Amino acid sequence: MRKSRTLARLRSGEPVRICSMGHFSASYVAHAARHGYDCIWLDLEHNAMSADDFRGLMPSFHLYDIDCMVRPKTGERTSLYRYLEDGATGLMAPHVSTPEVARELVDIVKFPPLGDRGLCGANMDSDYYGHKLDDYIDHANQETFLIVQLETPLAIKNAEQIAEIEGLDGMFVGPADLGIRISQDKSPMSVESAIDQVAKIAMKSGKAWGLPVSADLIRPMRAKGAQLLAHGNDFLAMLQMLEKWSGEFDEALSSIID
Repeated sequence: MRKSRTLARLRSGEPVRICSMGHFSASYVAHAARHGYDCIWLDLEHNAMSADDFRGLMPSFHLYDIDCMVRPKTGERTSLYRYLEDGATGLMAPHVSTPEVARELVDIVKFPPLGDRGLCGANMDSDYYGHKLDDYIDHANQETFLIVQLETPLAIKNAEQIAEIEGLDGMFVGPADLGIRISQDKSPMSVESAIDQVAKIAMKSGKAWGLPVSADLIRPMRAKGAQLLAHGNDFLAMLQMLEKWSGEFDEALSSIID
């Protein structure tokens, strides 16, 4: 059974290089792995992918030895742990604002004694019944991960309680959603102060934390202790390259006309 690159780096105190994707692309998985990424955040909250397409994509993650962290479209119990059964290495649950919700997620995606996940053992995550059940259960609890996204002022307020939950591997700040809600709620906090608060709580609790980062934020966020660093995605890669190529067309063709 495959071991998690993300968890190995978290346990050694190292940063995790994450990029994201929202579309079916086995080649993107291969190239991300070749360029040193540890994990791909597969965003199914905002992008559609059928269950068959998802299962068809997972062998590429295993072939190229890169983690798949799914941001799911649903919180329904069996749907969540089926992502893991089908080969994903971890989940990143959006909009988790209370310890009760975080605890329920642990219950869903971890086997006893940590949680109450349903057992099959005949899917990709166990090499299709290729291991003893006890070994499979231990491996699943040790080598799959759960990250929760903190995207509201309430989530920041509850971050310390959330961080204390056993079976939770990390917290991921969502600056865009958080910023919108801070503005709408007229909260006295800022996104920057919320990030600093999560960083301090993570250090105290021993939990990993992170956020999406631009190139100029990688160094300062790492200095604050962030390990889960998401930089780059398939949408922006396509957008930026098409803009570049279109500009090259404009430059070349205008010089001919002139």
